[in-house]
Amino acid sequence: MAEKIKAEWFSNIRGDVLAGIVVALALIPEAIAFSIIAGVDPMVGLYASFTMAVVIAFAGGRPGMISAATGAMALLMVPLVKNYGIDYLLAATILTGIIQILFGVFKVAKLMSFIPRAVMIGFVNSLAILIFMAQVPHFIGISTMTYVFVAITLLIVYIVPRFFTAIPAPLIAIIVLTAAAIYSGAKLRTVGDLGNITQTLPSFLIPDVPFTLETLAIIFPYSIALAIVGLLESLLTASIVDDMTGTESRKNKEARGQGIANIVTGFFGGMAGCAMIGQSVINVKSGGRGRLSTFVAGAFLMFLIIVLGDLVVQIPMPVLVGIMIMVSIGTFDWSSFSYLRKAPRTDAVVMLVTVIIVVATHDLSKGVIAGVILSAIFFVAKISKIKVTEQLDKEGISFTVEGQLFFASVDNFIDAFDFSVENKDIVIDFTSAHIWDDSAVGAIDKVVIKYRENHNHVIIKGLNASSQKMVDKLAIYNNEGANLSAH
Repeated sequence: MAEKIKAEWFSNIRGDVLAGIVVALALIPEAIAFSIIAGVDPMVGLYASFTMAVVIAFAGGRPGMISAATGAMALLMVPLVKNYGIDYLLAATILTGIIQILFGVFKVAKLMSFIPRAVMIGFVNSLAILIFMAQVPHFIGISTMTYVFVAITLLIVYIVPRFFTAIPAPLIAIIVLTAAAIYSGAKLRTVGDLGNITQTLPSFLIPDVPFTLETLAIIFPYSIALAIVGLLESLLTASIVDDMTGTESRKNKEARGQGIANIVTGFFGGMAGCAMIGQSVINVKSGGRGRLSTFVAGAFLMFLIIVLGDLVVQIPMPVLVGIMIMVSIGTFDWSSFSYLRKAPRTDAVVMLVTVIIVVATHDLSKGVIAGVILSAIFFVAKISKIKVTEQLDKEGISFTVEGQLFFASVDNFIDAFDFSVENKDIVIDFTSAHIWDDSAVGAIDKVVIKYRENHNHVIIKGLNASSQKMVDKLAIYNNEGANLSAH
């Protein structure tokens, strides 16, 4: 246990602390922006980012991942805040946490195995595009000096790591360019322009809502949506960080950890949050690997607000924009262009559809769900091809069935038979086939019954054990004297 704590917390102290500082600085404008999207005070997002990061550092399923207030979650909250107010949002946040803990207990992370690689690539690429698009309003058409500061930031973040890695390049850019902006008096938009920051710590509170079934009916639909979107984003982020660091994460523990973090957040005046892929990538690329980096990100965020609030509001937005543009470039999977050429056409379509839906709706969960459904449809179409070969002999007609017989292939199966024959021995051989569902058994029933109507003798043979079991259980013709197991 002591070795594990040392490995997860204290094996990379300098790298984790510096990366955590960079993440904290990048969290502030995002937390404020997401608060504005949700229609709440900026401090609601900042408190959420503080409590989520600190709690997940202890309770999360993988070291080095950042959880905070996010855009996908903020979008879901808008109608609730608008119609019922902040207290109902806090109650919904607590319920979201309870639902996520239950998901973790029931091992919902197994569902991650149903997300195909094409959807994962689409998720990553759409996220990179969304990160970039979110920066556009902060630097396009504002001023020439804004472009200059963005360009210098990009150069610092790109060039400095080639010669100097002791301090993360984004942190150097923030310190140097904030100082340059203050001393030169350059007219630039700053963090303070996004919203008012109150220099106070969050305090424990119980949401001021009636504890009734009516309240539960109001918040439950929002909570279930927040829980699912939050877990989807968190588990996908965990998979991506796993790939970046070459390490494994505990997905079910992550689900429970997100739940605990959201419960704490709700009681301390914060909005529901989840893992942030953009900030997690910043953390990893800045050298963060352990739980300490996540803890420092949350703790330093609060330190910045309480102690250095007057300086934080003077950080130029173009500097943070430049850092986030580099994050979007680093996040985008540039090999996906060759993937589009080399991959099966259906996989390429799934990836593109995932990207298009996410970018169009600004909702990562909708794109992922659409991608998974489309993949399932393509897969069903691919395996629903069934082949029925007919062979005539002196005794009658034998049919050999090859493939998977289920709801999507039953029409082709039935169409392969000629029911006009009379007084023949019909043998249908399923040695090279598998029966999957009730629709398949129904199709066999239909074929057998139609042949028997014309006084044919039908024998089914070659069913494997599981197919035989399903036929014995569900078939109608099986009760009419056919001795299936004997063949």
